[in-house]
Amino acid sequence: MTTSLATPASPTQDGAEILERILAARGNLIALDGGEEVGLVSQLRPLVRRSGQAVYLWNPQLGLGNLREEHVSLPGSQRLNIALRYMLQSNHFGIYLLQHLPLPLPMADATLLRQLARATASHVRRVVILDPAESLVASFNDVLVRLSCQPKPAQRPRLRDGRWIL
Repeated sequence: MTTSLATPASPTQDGAEILERILAARGNLIALDGGEEVGLVSQLRPLVRRSGQAVYLWNPQLGLGNLREEHVSLPGSQRLNIALRYMLQSNHFGIYLLQHLPLPLPMADATLLRQLARATASHVRRVVILDPAESLVASFNDVLVRLSCQPKPAQRPRLRDGRWIL
């Protein structure tokens, strides 16, 4: 019988790792694949409540709201262009998760997303599109950073020059 020394990661650790990768991304506009599969929003909610991070969630039903308070949203922000304008005008740190974007994306919304992607502010602002459609990714390919929620497969150690490396 073999026992594994690795302990399974808790959901908040997975969410924390994904949050760190979002913050470390080299661009402001991020396409995050697999967020629905791993339940990213439900993983991030307790993490954000404990840490006090400024993470916001937009979806067409509720609009833009702070992830800490589930049922509080910015009035009138169910329309994507209003939420995107709010993000552009914001003067503080924030991670904005966009869920269930309406397709095809209106030209005005696409323009605002491009402005957010190219914004050079002194504070960190990340706009994360959760599980985007391939057509959306293709249209923003020049300003978009792609990330995945799926863990990287474990690499087997290899012997190189007399040393074991990963």
